[in-house]
Amino acid sequence: MALNLFAKKDLNALLRETEGETGGLKRALGAFNLITLGIGAIIGTGIFVLTGPVAATTAGPAIVLSFIIAGCACAFAGLCYAEFAALIPIAGSSYSYGYTTLGEIVAWVIGWALVLEYAFGAATVAVGWSGYVGSLLQDIGFPIPPSVASAPGTQLVQYHGAWVPISTLVGMGGNEPRQVSDSVLAALPHAVSRFDLMALVGIVLITLVLVKGIKESANLNTAIVVVKVSVLIVFLGLGIEYLAGHMSISSANWHPFIPPNTGLFGDFGWSGVVRGAGIIFFAYIGFDAVSTAAQEAKNPSRDMPIGILGSLVICTILYILVAIVLTGLVPYSRLNVADPIAMGVDVTGVRWGSALVKIGAIGGLTSTMLVMLLGQSRIFFTMAQDRLLWNWAGKVHPKFRTPWISTIVVGLCVALLAATLPISTLDELTSIGTLFAFTIVCAGVWILRRRQPDLKRPFKTPWVPLVPIMGMAISLLMMVSLHGLTWEVFLAWLCIGLVVYSLYGHRHSKVQRAARGEGADIPTLVK
Repeated sequence: MALNLFAKKDLNALLRETEGETGGLKRALGAFNLITLGIGAIIGTGIFVLTGPVAATTAGPAIVLSFIIAGCACAFAGLCYAEFAALIPIAGSSYSYGYTTLGEIVAWVIGWALVLEYAFGAATVAVGWSGYVGSLLQDIGFPIPPSVASAPGTQLVQYHGAWVPISTLVGMGGNEPRQVSDSVLAALPHAVSRFDLMALVGIVLITLVLVKGIKESANLNTAIVVVKVSVLIVFLGLGIEYLAGHMSISSANWHPFIPPNTGLFGDFGWSGVVRGAGIIFFAYIGFDAVSTAAQEAKNPSRDMPIGILGSLVICTILYILVAIVLTGLVPYSRLNVADPIAMGVDVTGVRWGSALVKIGAIGGLTSTMLVMLLGQSRIFFTMAQDRLLWNWAGKVHPKFRTPWISTIVVGLCVALLAATLPISTLDELTSIGTLFAFTIVCAGVWILRRRQPDLKRPFKTPWVPLVPIMGMAISLLMMVSLHGLTWEVFLAWLCIGLVVYSLYGHRHSKVQRAARGEGADIPTLVK
């Protein structure tokens, strides 16, 4: 029988797989756990780092509008994810959704792309986490040797007794770069980092927590989320109190709210606001990872939409409030720095503000790593259950009830990536994989509505097909805007994946074996 690349999993068979504690995974997560998983994945580099540079170089104080536009764009995809997650509550997320609507080859490509997204996403975040941890350890008198202190290739200098990246001294951009003279710089001790030790340690520790159990992982994530959200609330409280007593400062900093455009396709103006929304969009990436834990939710039909949409709404509100306060405290032109929130706290005169922000950033990045590694191991697990990947990826620990082998393999690979590669431009690979998945999920909701309109849906995406079409259009537009190198690496990765599929996946696939009449326990092929 000829190979049917677009064979689909029977939806009824797929729904039967969700009954009980499918595949040995433990249903232990409630709505609150799922919301905190989403917040843990979303709040990280975007709010602690990205807010300042986008305001300084692209949108000005109108970055508030950029956050609103980006949040609305994510809402289209979020609504589609919520419908699928409630309908098909298994661990595969967009991979499983694509399998039921568009076919096996599309599902394979999605799953393979998500592997790239989560791997490079976790590795990139680990490098940022390492920088904050190293800086905090230096502050309390426990410096890390410079050769293993930062991403490989980072040039460091010893300045005022601390090893810092040379970029922080020769200028960060903006109107007031931090600089030292060339003669002073030349006289300082220099070093080059060869291995990022703390990035490796961070990934290994997160991996051990994930192996121990989903409930333990969720509890750790919840505790971290409480810490980082508390830090942001303290920042907002300090900032609002300061601005209330210095209205003239905030009024000056917010004027003009939308700075004049510097050209037809230049920065600022309304085009800058929209361009800023395109950049800020990537700060929202993470809410989709909630759907990878659907098979471990206690009541997925109710809790998954709450987890996905709830985390998205909470983070959007926090982003908007932080942007308003930050641009009121500091002129937007001075915010092109690596630590804009710390700069905002410094304006209030609170001495312990810098340490507070570092603790919050460490917490934010820790939970982001946890959710990304959780998502990748669950994608591996589900693909192995469908026999598209090797059996070891789907093995569940008899005591911990987690896919422990895939979790360890994923963790070790990501740890090595984070520790040995200078990941300066590959963070876009996280975005392209996510946007591709968004496009497929939105298309899948529309297709399934047309094919099976009477299917019982615990949660229904409103305004179909408008919402799916908008979700697809915005995601594809974002993908087109990414750099050529990102597309080259992405396409090369997909080619490798197609080789793996042709040599192993299609030979062992459950639906392909069903088409050949092999195995009574194989789900029925949908033609």
